[in-house]
Amino acid sequence: MELQQMRYVLAVAETSSFTRAAERCLVVQSALSHQIARLERELGARLFERTSRRVRLTPAGEAFLPAARQCLEAAERAAAEVAAAVGEVRGRLAVGLIPTVAAVDVPDALREFRRKYPQVRIGLRVGASEDLVEQVRQGAADVAFLGLPASARPQGVAGAELGRDRLVAVVAPDHPLAGDAAVDLRALSAEVFVDLPAGTAGRVQSDEAFAAAGLRREVAFEVTTVDFLMARLVRQGLAVALLPSAYVPQLTGVRTLEVTDAPQRVEYAVWNLAGRTPAASAFLEVLGITA
Repeated sequence: MELQQMRYVLAVAETSSFTRAAERCLVVQSALSHQIARLERELGARLFERTSRRVRLTPAGEAFLPAARQCLEAAERAAAEVAAAVGEVRGRLAVGLIPTVAAVDVPDALREFRRKYPQVRIGLRVGASEDLVEQVRQGAADVAFLGLPASARPQGVAGAELGRDRLVAVVAPDHPLAGDAAVDLRALSAEVFVDLPAGTAGRVQSDEAFAAAGLRREVAFEVTTVDFLMARLVRQGLAVALLPSAYVPQLTGVRTLEVTDAPQRVEYAVWNLAGRTPAASAFLEVLGITA
């Protein structure tokens, strides 16, 4: 079994096509197919079901893929560690972040990191805090930036607190509350809200605050991102929102109100408990995070 065979299997699984996988791997399709067939003979099981219309993993392929991915990542980490031992930083840097991260300027940091370490391949993924923590645990992400309620801490990962922020109310310019300087949760509880899906870290902080105050609110709109749809719903007067104060200056066409009894959000940078890759350590150093 060879690492290149595993790379071919991964490419076919991700593209659902032998043709596209061969193009990605810069080999002719016959060579890729031959190597996968050779691997299947060695394993004694077919990894893919091939029809004239599609290619998909068999149960054996589904079982093989996670271990193959781990092997490839381990090989890449080993090469990166050797390079680091002779003073070079190379390999992969996979960064995850929530859409509302505000404690650090991630794009600016990535630009500086790429200038210093051009041999590192950079990947970026945006998601919910709980999903990003799991990706860091599994090694799919090297570093992630989260936002959690003050009552929670990242579990199963190492990390450092970056900052704390209070949520503010965001309303349409012609909303009855738009002229007020501040509002409390009781007044807001009468409004219709747009928020992240129930159970996500970005939603829990608000739900906990209303529950602690003995209040109920109506969340009529659930969205997975705040930068487009949520802002549009607020601007149209369909709902109000609670968002981190450091993030809302990026939004246009809305009014912001202080919330006197607002919940607090804590932002973290996290990485795998087993340790940081050389690229991850170098990236955190660019950000001034030395924990």
